[in-house]
Amino acid sequence: MNDVFTYGGVAEGENFTDREDETRRLVANFEHGVNTLLVSNRRIGKTSLVRRVRELVDGGKVAVVYLDVFDCRSEYDFYNKLASAVLRQTATKAEALLQNVRSFLGSVSPKITLSPDPTTEFAVSLGLAPRECPPERVLDLAERIAKKLKKRIVVCIDEFQQVGEFPDSLQVQKRLRGAWQLQQHVSYCLFGSRKHLMTEMFQNRSMPFYQFGDAVFLDTIPAEKWIPFIRGKFRKQKMSISEEVAGRICEAVRCHSSYVQQLSWLVMLRTDREATAETVERAVEELVEQNSALFMQQTVGLTSTQMNLLRAIANDLHDGLQSKKVLEEYNLGTRANVGRIRKALVDRDLVEIRENGLYFCDPVFGLWFRSRCM
Repeated sequence: MNDVFTYGGVAEGENFTDREDETRRLVANFEHGVNTLLVSNRRIGKTSLVRRVRELVDGGKVAVVYLDVFDCRSEYDFYNKLASAVLRQTATKAEALLQNVRSFLGSVSPKITLSPDPTTEFAVSLGLAPRECPPERVLDLAERIAKKLKKRIVVCIDEFQQVGEFPDSLQVQKRLRGAWQLQQHVSYCLFGSRKHLMTEMFQNRSMPFYQFGDAVFLDTIPAEKWIPFIRGKFRKQKMSISEEVAGRICEAVRCHSSYVQQLSWLVMLRTDREATAETVERAVEELVEQNSALFMQQTVGLTSTQMNLLRAIANDLHDGLQSKKVLEEYNLGTRANVGRIRKALVDRDLVEIRENGLYFCDPVFGLWFRSRCM
């Protein structure tokens, strides 16, 4: 267990903070077979939350299967990843896995190897292909295993937005929805890191996964929850940080989960006994610098009008961007052009649409942009 701050990975144990309401909601969904659609910005803590819930559900009644499909580029990439995860994570021994393959996937010959993952003894590679294993057989696999085990299975699929990038994606989504909505012993938790794509898949009435389950929108953890967490970590290192200074950390990165932990760590590294506001300022500068190369890459290829719209947002202009004054001041062209610019920036995950206007998706990108591109 990390006794300081965790970022860039999964927060577990004492490194996991708050999310009490969301945790209770997901535990109830998992245990009662309710499908869950989990939506948020990048690095807010979706994976950490799902893994936390996985630890809390009643293992005697519910088996939770987790898979990340970020590297899947086609329908059968997805089926291979899905079937392998379900088989591996519902069988405690290789013999039981092989029996399930023979019972439920027919003539498939899996390759079983020692797993590099310390949480499981073996890994399985199936090599599924359309001729030998039709989609329906793969999509029904978890349901049939759940009946055999006499328990519920919850399949948690991270980076689910990749399904929207597959060739003939709409038909694939229809196939998944058609099979999954009929299952009585399996439910699904679908989530991903590209909020606008996930929102489109789940909230667009014309999309197959519209109203597929309980939509949970994960917001940032409020500062009043972060502050005692930060101060507790400092105390464990025999250091101190006041509520005010801990609050400055939260404010600097808009309570973004990963950045709160990263910035807190940078502050701790610069603290002998007591953290100060000046320490936070220096740590913020380093945080921006650490991410500078990534942010520069994200702005490569942007047009002058796209950069101008980002400058308007950086100047706290979030709505009214199509007004005559803003169009002229920021050289944005026509009102219709602003709509096209906005869509391009949303598609690149640089900005997001909120109820009261456009905002940067990444708060540290906003800090970098204000200091380097204004």
